[in-house]
Amino acid sequence: MVGENGPCWSNPCVLGVASFAAKSATLKLESLQNLEHAQKGDVVNGVHQVKKFLKAFGYYPREINRLDDHFDDALEAGLTVFQQLYHLNVTALLDSNTIKAMATPRCGVPDVNINKTSNGGSNHRVFRIIADYSFFPGNPRWSRYQLTYSFLSDSVPVVSLQVLGPIIARAFQTWANVSPFRFRQVAQGTRSDIRIGFYRRSHGDGAPFDGPGGVLAHAFSPQDGRFHYDAEENWSSNPSGSQVDLESVAVHEIGHVLGLGHSQDRSAIMFPSFQVGTTKRNLGQDDINGLRALYRY
Repeated sequence: MVGENGPCWSNPCVLGVASFAAKSATLKLESLQNLEHAQKGDVVNGVHQVKKFLKAFGYYPREINRLDDHFDDALEAGLTVFQQLYHLNVTALLDSNTIKAMATPRCGVPDVNINKTSNGGSNHRVFRIIADYSFFPGNPRWSRYQLTYSFLSDSVPVVSLQVLGPIIARAFQTWANVSPFRFRQVAQGTRSDIRIGFYRRSHGDGAPFDGPGGVLAHAFSPQDGRFHYDAEENWSSNPSGSQVDLESVAVHEIGHVLGLGHSQDRSAIMFPSFQVGTTKRNLGQDDINGLRALYRY
């Protein structure tokens, strides 16, 4: 665990606005084992949890409020899109590889946007996919390249600012190295474009965290500027075992802050899920191409 000693800090930041804030709906492997052979038409205990997960991350229609245990058409459609985006064998079933993918720790930002059509079917929209990268609906972006950031004073004391400061600075520099963006830290309590903090469970932004595992962090699209870590994860600057790398997650969430959605490219920083105990700090070509396309530089 990083930063158990020394003064700690705080100041807020999340995904793009309430309409794109994923609710706490991550899944545990053990809770899905009895669903592996379920198929359309079945009623199996636990299917509603899968629907909740898919709805939170954009794969199940937001208009459907009653999430039951019936394996329906909308669930089949959502599983199909999920498997396509995660490069899994498209079975439209809850097979073992799909279950493992759903249980992998990930970013809290939704991947796609699925709505019901007038005839009862589902319309699938992957934010706005061009190549593998994507943008938020409406392509929100910053109007300038000089941005400030600060740490929120109400943040849960998880990591000392002495430890976190250089980590976040490196994460911003990763994006600055491939773009016209320049980032400058300002003091806590000072007005800033981007605001970073650690929070637990429900923390007032409409996107509650879920405790250890599941959602690791989330960030809002331009020009909101919020970026939040889940304070209950096992954070580290040099991860092993079940630890989560602070810098890798920061590089990903800064991508959202700049306007990038999730990528279908597994090698991209903006791929939605993340393996604990590892680092992934370098941008892929898809990440670089996405930012160039969004800002047209």
